[in-house]
Amino acid sequence: MGNDSKLKKAVLEELSWEPSVTAAHIGVAAHDGVITLSGHVGSYAEKHAAEVAAGRVKGVRAVAEEIEVQLPSQTTRTDEEIAAAAIQRMMWDSSIPDDAVKVKVEQGWVTLTGEVHWFFQKEAALHDVRGLWGVIGVSDQVTVRPHLDTSSIKTAIIAALGRSWFFDPDTVTVHAHGGKVRLGGTARSMNEERIALSTAWATPGVTSVESDIHVG
Repeated sequence: MGNDSKLKKAVLEELSWEPSVTAAHIGVAAHDGVITLSGHVGSYAEKHAAEVAAGRVKGVRAVAEEIEVQLPSQTTRTDEEIAAAAIQRMMWDSSIPDDAVKVKVEQGWVTLTGEVHWFFQKEAALHDVRGLWGVIGVSDQVTVRPHLDTSSIKTAIIAALGRSWFFDPDTVTVHAHGGKVRLGGTARSMNEERIALSTAWATPGVTSVESDIHVG
């Protein structure tokens, strides 16, 4: 069995193992470490879960996601209902500052805008709307604008990566200019790359993170 076939089999097994995904509705293709997901799911939350599951399989370098969200008829909602539910959900989320994130919905597609001080607040807003019935996609345009000193960002990220089980200090490089961070180097999997990105985002003062990390 070739490497692509083995990787495809591993991703299919991971999708079958993931309880939030109906694997029978998802097709998988593999080519040189790039996984393409196709098919259909019943919610945007399931679509996201499938992408995450595929990305954590050893050997996956990238995921191209072509899954379509086909909402069951009983779960369809009007744009007004989705917007109201999203606003209500975020109002009850203590991690999101009041009125920091704005919501626009068009034909089931949610666009989030606004400014927050921390990346975890941006992620919380995404998490809140991702699982709502009626949502077929989310566009995240929320910006992170911390009011903090950014001079020691590079040192802080390198130190945090050095504390991790996953990284040798020499495997990931960090470049920072103001609050903008670019990561380079190598990682053994997409999951490790995701951890590196999360570590960078967790650093006070970071406003954006780009990855040039080579997976493989």
